[in-house]
Amino acid sequence: MTTHSEVQALLERSNRLGSDPRNTNYAGGNTSAKGSETDPVTGAPVDLLWVKGSGGDLGTLREQGLAVLRLDRMRALVDVYPGVEREDEMVAAFDFCLHGKGGAAPSIDTAMHGLVDATHVDHLHPDSGIALATAADGEALTKECFGDRVVWVPWRRPGFQLGLDIAAIKAANPQAIGCILGGHGITAWGSSSAECEARSLEIIQTAERFLTERGADEPFGGVVSGFEPLPEDARRERAAALAPIVRGLASTDKPQVGHFTDSDVVLKFLAREKLAPLAALGTSCPDHFLRTKVRPLVLDLPATSSLEESVDRLKDLHAAYREDYEAYYNRHATADSPPMRGADPAIVLVPGIGMFSFGKDKQTARVAGEFYVNAINVMRGAEAVSSYAPIAESEKFRIEYWALEEAKLQRMPKPKPLASRVALVTGAGSGIGKAIAQRLAAEGVCVVVADLNAEAAATAAAEIGSTDVAIPVTVDVTDEEQIAASFREAVLAFGGVDLVVNNAGLSISKPLLETTVADWDLQHDVMARGSFLVSREAARVMIDQQLGGDIIYIASKNGVFAGPNNIAYGATKADQAHQVRLLAAELGEHGIRVNGVNPDGVVRGSGIFAGGWGAKRAAVYGVPEEELGAFYAQRTLLKQEVLPEHVANAVFALTAGDLSHTTGLHIPVDAGVAAAFLR
Repeated sequence: MTTHSEVQALLERSNRLGSDPRNTNYAGGNTSAKGSETDPVTGAPVDLLWVKGSGGDLGTLREQGLAVLRLDRMRALVDVYPGVEREDEMVAAFDFCLHGKGGAAPSIDTAMHGLVDATHVDHLHPDSGIALATAADGEALTKECFGDRVVWVPWRRPGFQLGLDIAAIKAANPQAIGCILGGHGITAWGSSSAECEARSLEIIQTAERFLTERGADEPFGGVVSGFEPLPEDARRERAAALAPIVRGLASTDKPQVGHFTDSDVVLKFLAREKLAPLAALGTSCPDHFLRTKVRPLVLDLPATSSLEESVDRLKDLHAAYREDYEAYYNRHATADSPPMRGADPAIVLVPGIGMFSFGKDKQTARVAGEFYVNAINVMRGAEAVSSYAPIAESEKFRIEYWALEEAKLQRMPKPKPLASRVALVTGAGSGIGKAIAQRLAAEGVCVVVADLNAEAAATAAAEIGSTDVAIPVTVDVTDEEQIAASFREAVLAFGGVDLVVNNAGLSISKPLLETTVADWDLQHDVMARGSFLVSREAARVMIDQQLGGDIIYIASKNGVFAGPNNIAYGATKADQAHQVRLLAAELGEHGIRVNGVNPDGVVRGSGIFAGGWGAKRAAVYGVPEEELGAFYAQRTLLKQEVLPEHVANAVFALTAGDLSHTTGLHIPVDAGVAAAFLR
């Protein structure tokens, strides 16, 4: 089916507008077009509205992300509209106006697009537009900025009545190209897609120029001594030390993934006199505070404070934040309000260091931080020409605990088993480690792909997905500083670490008399010492988080089974196996479980086997190297070859929750090697 020309123009316009953060925030705003098609039932023309549906993002909008409604039926809803007190009922009524199959669910803003008498309509959330919309004298400033070309619309919660208001204002102001929606954003219209886009950009860019030319130079006030940004290295070192602690606090009600931002925009705001009073006012645009919560938590200490002082103060402030949020809920909740969803902050501001943002996954956490940057820009613009005056707290509550918002949350798919967890997997550039990283990511984990081979780590991470899902780090597990650095990268990327897999390894196959001290030391440095160092760093992070955790050792059946010409490898695997027991005994009080997996020879995809180990083991057993996997399979009880994904399955089983009371265990994944049965 050919895409309607108006729809094609709509999609192209939406993608252009949505790809520039000056125009709207991620997943914010909506666009629409009207046109005629032939009704497949009657054969007669039918007027349709195509509008961005609930959810989705303008920058990546595709046709399946549009809701398609019959315009006559949609506009006929005006005759049955029961009034503003019952306007939420109109969202369900939109379903009776849909045309054809498929398409997205209509959003709360559908009325704005359908009732406004224009072929194309844009509703956007540009920082410059919201700055005027949240200024204390926004109506007068809008008049000063635009004359009668753009009209002021007082704050009203998004919905059917707002659509009626804007339609009436357009009809009464034929010279107008759009409006500023108090406390919220902008709406523009046009007879063509090009005209609508040009008018949206005119409003945004005119507001930008107005704020720049008329605004004060330092709208946030002067710099507060001691709150200036620390030098970059010291700043990021402190951020890495704080991240697991802050994440643990922000996860009091439910686990969260974190994101760290230390951009100039953030650091300058955190160093200024107006930080505390402006942060206390919270954000205004509904898209903003639904992501960032009603207000952030702000550390009120200088950046030069000790780590211990900062941590103690953060804990006190977090307890106070939770009390304040509960009081906010109780002030405004009614008998039919949804239950309180959680009292932890989504945004934590640390002067001199940066901003921590949190969400159910990395993308949500990152976007929350981006929205707060939008809010900073809005506050700067409003303060530059007036004073920042967001919508009332009661109105924020009406949206945050809106029945329609609750229904949208209830429609979200059930989280994957390991959602909101962060894993670091060593030796994850190939073989078993790569399979583990892939399986964990598929189950909702944010994965740090750690490997000595930087190219292999980067490739493996890219194959898993974007940096919202996986990042690569280069690490030699024999090097304490490199391990510490890899964990710093992990906590700055995702807020912390919950699951560590000690998989990095190598193997030297030699008879006792040919095994050198160098062979022995290398084997033990990489696996026994390396696992110890990684586990020690992991335990530090997990204890700081106070969220428990999992440490998994990929040991080997060779830690139990005594094979020939294998002294260095077998001994170090036995060392790893006992580390599991020792650490399980020590770390249990912190809720950290330590378990192991004992594979048999995993030949396919293995970097160890490809690096010469396979040839040596094949020579020991007198079989061709290409038949080594089959040889290993035939000596098992199940006569099956062990593959990397089988080991990954065991890691998932140990960490996904069903074995929550299991620690100190080794799971054989060897297809049944009787000599390696655990006793």
